[in-house]
Amino acid sequence: MALRRSRAPAPGWPEYLADRAGRVSYPPLQAFFAAGCPAPDTPIAEAPLVALDIETTGLDPRRHAIVSIGAVPFSLARIPLRQARYWLLKPYRELTATSVTLHHITHQEVENAPDLVEVLPEVLGLLQGRLAVVHYRHIERGFIDAALQHRLGEGMRFPVIDTMSLEARLHRQSPWARLRRWLGRPPVSIRLQASRDRYGLPSYQGHHALVDALATAELLQAQVATRFTPQTPVSALWS
Repeated sequence: MALRRSRAPAPGWPEYLADRAGRVSYPPLQAFFAAGCPAPDTPIAEAPLVALDIETTGLDPRRHAIVSIGAVPFSLARIPLRQARYWLLKPYRELTATSVTLHHITHQEVENAPDLVEVLPEVLGLLQGRLAVVHYRHIERGFIDAALQHRLGEGMRFPVIDTMSLEARLHRQSPWARLRRWLGRPPVSIRLQASRDRYGLPSYQGHHALVDALATAELLQAQVATRFTPQTPVSALWS
C-alpha cells in the first residue's frame, strides 16, 4: 500500500510578509513588510488595529483609481481620533460623474491634490505593524495593490479583518441564512450602515473615507462585543 506524504502547512500571513520584505525594492514597502503582523494566536484585544477606507473613481482596480484614503488607528478599548488621518489624492485616472455624485469629491478639489506616491510613505507608516480593518476587502486591498503595481511595479497584499465578511458569516452563510433563501426571502443587507444599524450604532454620512473608516472601527468593536470575545485569535477573524 502506498504511503501518503504529509503536506507541509501552507504559509500564513506572517511568513508571507517576511518573504515579501526581501523581495521588494521600495524602502517604505520594505519597512511595511518587515514589520510583519500580529501572530495568528494574538487575542484581538491585544492586536494593534487600523481601520482603513478608500474612495475611488469606480469599482474596478484595473480601470479606476484612488481619490481619498482614511485611516483610524484603534483598539477594542478605544479609538484615539487624534491619530486619525485623511488624504485627498489626485487620481491618475479621470473622475467620473458617478463617482463625483457618490463621494462628492470634485475635479477642482483634486486638481492640486498630491499623487499617491507623495503620501505613500506616510500611509505605509501608519499601516506598518498594524492589522487593517476594512468593510469589503476587495476594494481596499485590490485598489492599493493595483495602485502600487501601476506606480512602483511592486504589489502589496496584507491581512485584513473584513467586517463585511464577518457579517456574511451570519447573514449569508449560516443555516439560518440558507433557510431564508429557501423561503424566498430577500438577503439581509451587509452594507456598512445596515450592519451598523443591527448593533444600534449611529448613522453617519457615508462615502467619506475618514468617516467610513471610523464607522468600520466602531462596527468591529460592536461585532466582537456581541459575537466574539476579546480573546478571539486574530486568525479567526482575518482574511
